[in-house]
Parts: sequence; structure tokens; C-alpha cells
Amino acid sequence: MIPLVLASTSPFRQALLSKLDLPFISAAPNCDETPHPGERAPALVQRLALEKARSLASAYPESWIIGSDQVCVVNGRITGKPHTAENACAQLTAASGQIVTFYTGLALIHPQRQQERVICEPFNVHFRRLTPVEIQRYVAKEQPLNCAGSFKSEGMGICLFDRLEGRDPNTLIGLPLIALNDMLRSVGIDALA
Repeated sequence: MIPLVLASTSPFRQALLSKLDLPFISAAPNCDETPHPGERAPALVQRLALEKARSLASAYPESWIIGSDQVCVVNGRITGKPHTAENACAQLTAASGQIVTFYTGLALIHPQRQQERVICEPFNVHFRRLTPVEIQRYVAKEQPLNCAGSFKSEGMGICLFDRLEGRDPNTLIGLPLIALNDMLRSVGIDALA
């Protein structure tokens, strides 16, 4: 039996989960990530975190499955991954001088036991005022094309900020470990045992 399954192929989420020193495997989830009409960011990330975990339920019915999803909100608008350098520059231009809120949905399910837990963890990033040249250089150097908000806080993205505000800095990278550790302990999985 595999005790923990991470419903993600993200190397960043895998590295974060490794910090807990618990055995796990990663598997690619299969779900449509399109927002529903009128769906707000906290509801969206919780729904997608659950759907990602549930998509692996038949393959891992006896395991605890972890799902996670993240979006950022700039000026009240949900922003996802940019996928192109042009979009990344546009996202960072919109974020310049703003407070950007990241919402990370976290789900823990056990299919056989029919148990599900899901939360939304917010995290605020205060961007400093960025020049167009700084934005272009950052995007060229870091290539944050698959990162919500167009930056990597674990890399040079930290140079874009005035300050960070939230319970767990891991949330910004995509997996809130404090909340996950709480969830795991509540079902009898203790990283310190």
C-alpha cells in the first residue's frame, strides 16, 4: 500500500512535500481546470484541489491523496499561468505596486474510507513598483511561464516584492505545509512520529 499520493507532477510541490520526510509518490491528476461562470477564487481552488485528488481515487483507493491548486488575484481578477513571455510581462506589469492575493486549495481524501478534507489558504504578496526593463529581464532570466502570477518566489521572484504576508511561505510555492501537516496529523499521519 502507498500511504500518500500527491496528485501533482509539479517538481515544486514534490520538493515541498519531501520536507515532511514522509514516503509518497506523485501521479498526474486528470481534471478540467476551467473556472465555472462566476466562480470566485477560493471556491475554484478548493473545487480543483478536490477534483485533482478524486481523479486518482480509483487508482489509489487505499491511500491518502493530496490535491492542490493555486490561482492569484490581481485587482479582483483571477490570473493563472502565463504560458508565454508576453503574458508573463503583462501579469507582472499589472502586479507592479499592488497587493496580489494567492489562493491555494488543499485537499486530503481517502477513497476507501470516504473521507475528504479541503481548505483554502490565502497568501498576500506586496509587489514593489517594477520598471518595464526589470520585468522583461526577470521574465527572460527566470522563465516563469508555468507559474501562477508569473514569478518563482523560491528563485529570483523574491526580488520583485516589498513584503510577504501569510501563515505559511510554502503556500506561495503551491503547497501549504502547515495546513497539510495539520490535516495529516488529524488522520494519524505524524511526520514527527
